[in-house]
Amino acid sequence: MTAPVTEDMLTRAQAAPLPAPGPGSERRISTRHIWFLNSAFDRIGFDTALERIAMRDPGAPFAFVVTPNVDHLVRLRRDSVLAPLYAQAWLTVCDSRVLELIAALSGEAIDVTPGSDLAAALFETAIDRDEPVVVIGGSQAMIEGLKARYRLTDVRWHVPPMGLRHKPEAIAECAAFAAANPARFVFLCVGSPQQEMIAEACLERGDCTGVGLCVGAALDFLSGEAKRAPRWMQRARLEWLHRLLEEPGRMWKRYLVEGPKVLMLWWEWRKARARLRSFERQLQKRFT
Repeated sequence: MTAPVTEDMLTRAQAAPLPAPGPGSERRISTRHIWFLNSAFDRIGFDTALERIAMRDPGAPFAFVVTPNVDHLVRLRRDSVLAPLYAQAWLTVCDSRVLELIAALSGEAIDVTPGSDLAAALFETAIDRDEPVVVIGGSQAMIEGLKARYRLTDVRWHVPPMGLRHKPEAIAECAAFAAANPARFVFLCVGSPQQEMIAEACLERGDCTGVGLCVGAALDFLSGEAKRAPRWMQRARLEWLHRLLEEPGRMWKRYLVEGPKVLMLWWEWRKARARLRSFERQLQKRFT
C-alpha cells in the first residue's frame, strides 16, 4: 500500500533540486505531462498519440506504450512492483472514460485514448497487410480472426504459458521472440502487469526494435473473439458495465470489488493536492 503523503515529504519535494534530464526524460518534464492519482499521463490527444506511434522510426530502439485504466491504478496502489514498469513507458495514455470524468471533477483535463481504439486505428491506417506484425498472447481463433479482418499475411505469434508473472524465464522468452522477429509493432496482449513486464524485458535486452503496445484485450475485440460495448455505452462511460454483463464470472471482482477503490485513491490524491497547494501559498506569502 502506498504510504500517505506528509507535510515533511511535501517540504522536501519542494526544496529538492530538479534532476538533470536523462535519455527519454523529455516527455516526463514537458508540459504535455500530467500526474493524476498515481500515474503519469501524456497530455496528448488520440490523433497525436496515433501519429507519434505510426511515424516512429522502425529501426529505433524498442519503446512501449501503456494504457492505464481504473483497474491498473488501483493495482498500482497496492503493488510497488508496477510503478517502475510504468515509469519506463515511452507514452502513457488514459484508457478509461471513467478516469476522464474523475479528472474533470477535479479540474484536470486528461485526454482519453482507449487501447482498443488505438490498436484499431493502427491496423486501419498504418499497418500494411504484408508487413510483419508481432503478437504475444491471445488465442489461435483471435489470430485467425485478426488476419481475416485486415488481410494480414505475416503475423508472428508467440503464446506464453499461464502464470507468466511468476515465470521470469517465460518473460525472457517473450522478449527473445520480439528480438528475433523485428516488426514496427509488437502487440502485448497478456494483461497487466504481465504485458508491461515483457515490455521491460524487451528494453533490458537492448536488441529489440519497434513499438510495444500494452493493449490487453484489444485484439480480442478486433478479431471478433470478444464483443465490445456499443458506441453509446462507450460514450456514456458504461463500457465497464458491458464487459461485466458479457463476462460476469471473470469480471465481477474487477468492477464490483476492486474498481470502486479508485474513489479512495481519489480522496487521498485530493488531500495531498490540497496540502501541497496550501504549502505553495505559504511559500508565496513568505517571499512576497
